[in-house]
Amino acid sequence: MSEEHRPAPPPEQLRTTEVDLGGLVGVLANHLYSTPLVALRELVQNAHDSHTRRRLEDPDGDLDPVIRVHVDPARRTVAIEDSGAGLTEPEIHAYLATVGTGYTRMLRELTDSQDLIGAFGLGFLSAFSVADEVAVTTTSHRGRTVGHRYRSRGGEQYSVEPTAPRATPGTLVELLLKPEHAQLADESTLREVLARYCVLLPVPVYVGSDESPVNAVAVPWRQGLEAARPEPAEQAARMRFASAFGRRFEPLTAFPVTPVEGRTDAVGLLWVQDGATFGSTDNRELAVYLRGMLLTEDARDLLPTWAGFIGGVIESSRLTPTASREDLQRDEHYQELKRALADAVVDGLYETARLRPTVWRRVLARHGQELLGAALCDERLFSLLADDVPVPSSQGELTAGALRAAGSGTVHVALGGEGGFEEMLYRAMQVPIARGDRYAVLPFLRRYAQLRGCRLVELGGESGSEALFREPERPLPEEEEAWLSAALTGEGERLVAARFDPPGLPLVLVPDREAQLKARIEDDRAPARIPSAALRLARSFTARTDGAVRARLYLNLAAPAVQQLLAAYRTGHTGSATAAGLLRSLKVIMTAGAGADSGELTAALAGIGTAVAALTAPGGESL
Repeated sequence: MSEEHRPAPPPEQLRTTEVDLGGLVGVLANHLYSTPLVALRELVQNAHDSHTRRRLEDPDGDLDPVIRVHVDPARRTVAIEDSGAGLTEPEIHAYLATVGTGYTRMLRELTDSQDLIGAFGLGFLSAFSVADEVAVTTTSHRGRTVGHRYRSRGGEQYSVEPTAPRATPGTLVELLLKPEHAQLADESTLREVLARYCVLLPVPVYVGSDESPVNAVAVPWRQGLEAARPEPAEQAARMRFASAFGRRFEPLTAFPVTPVEGRTDAVGLLWVQDGATFGSTDNRELAVYLRGMLLTEDARDLLPTWAGFIGGVIESSRLTPTASREDLQRDEHYQELKRALADAVVDGLYETARLRPTVWRRVLARHGQELLGAALCDERLFSLLADDVPVPSSQGELTAGALRAAGSGTVHVALGGEGGFEEMLYRAMQVPIARGDRYAVLPFLRRYAQLRGCRLVELGGESGSEALFREPERPLPEEEEAWLSAALTGEGERLVAARFDPPGLPLVLVPDREAQLKARIEDDRAPARIPSAALRLARSFTARTDGAVRARLYLNLAAPAVQQLLAAYRTGHTGSATAAGLLRSLKVIMTAGAGADSGELTAALAGIGTAVAALTAPGGESL
């Protein structure tokens, strides 16, 4: 059949999507929010927006904004009352009883007001997540002679009937709580919850018959406090707010977040927390408020990953909430705010170091280890911290500058743990050694040495050993080297003749770090302890060594004891073997702090006794 004679397809049939209203209300009310406490936030937020609406629609009216929350534990009820705009009967049907439609959103579009909080027309549904029945009694500021009462069980069906008008315009929302949420009808619980949710809300919120609102805390970045007070008073106001808001840790210092033109409108406060932090500890705490109402208390991802010691509160009107209003969309405003907060932390630390040196020393003492890592993430922060942040060393915590001065212009860092022979060597030289095995120490000191143009000796690495152990003036004859190797070294050890300070130290055993790592990662239990990706990387790193030489025994040819031992061997003195045994025992005892075998240690101690007895016996082997 030709195309021109092909019959036309039947017209497309469009059907209307059916909605199970009862199921939808149940899902939205019971699964949209992570906690039933959010219902209180949403209803207080609605009350706030009702005041804003009345102010926008009747700017010259007699508005006295106030929100009151009452409870009756015996009746299991919670009531939220406001003096806002109220609702007419058509508005109840159009907005209160229609899912997804909100007067607030329409009003924001008309007025471009940034004071309105609501956005999705879903907040009222949260009441049904905690209540069996919801009743709303309201009188509109547009029609003060009549009131209306909305009542619904479950949210699927409702009734509206006229009532006597309220004494003043506004709305009363009453919740008959479900038995499992009866604990919400407790004033102390409400004070604690609403104090967090409403601390930045400009409308006072009262619980019960309280004379003071729960949000009476002075907000330092509002009401001209930042500009009107001198620095000490301004900082005192910040610290009071941080102390009142912080729950887990006391603040050490606080600094402001201010808008950045073209980037973010966020304002607020950040503070350094007193809680201890470590390289793997994340104590970041950040609460985000959207137009004055708490959105989330766990916005830590907005803070730099290195700032595990920072807490704070910010508010913004540009951030976009999710439908549950418990999280934020990761849009361009979110990313810009993230960058702005990183700058605010660095600026705040700079301000603390410049204006409050005593506090700055407390910050360094409390968070020095964390700040070592933080300095590596930001050039400005590194410049600030380079000569101030404490570095763990064999002589306690010292600054990089102090390590450099004590090392006569050289910074020494041990690549392994404490107790190694490198440490003993430098203890004898009275030179402190930085702990390169601690969080961020090695990369920090590498960057410091580059910045200051000083020398860095990494003990336990090849370059460090070359710096420590100089070649002897004359090499040992092969026969003497073989005898000393047999007398002094154990399995996996290699003798290396050298000269080093102090001359009183006859020998030093230096573990091969690559061989140690190779042994650890080739252990049968390594796959269970180390992630596969890290294991592959480590094995590629250690492939260049066969692991046969686990340590090098550097013999100090400048040491009098070694010189006398060699002289005795060359003359055939019978005491040379006994003296060599003493040095071998000394080596084992010195290694004891680094995990020497207990059997070896016992034998070494016994060997010392045997050697002393032989050397002190009448007619013994004196050298």
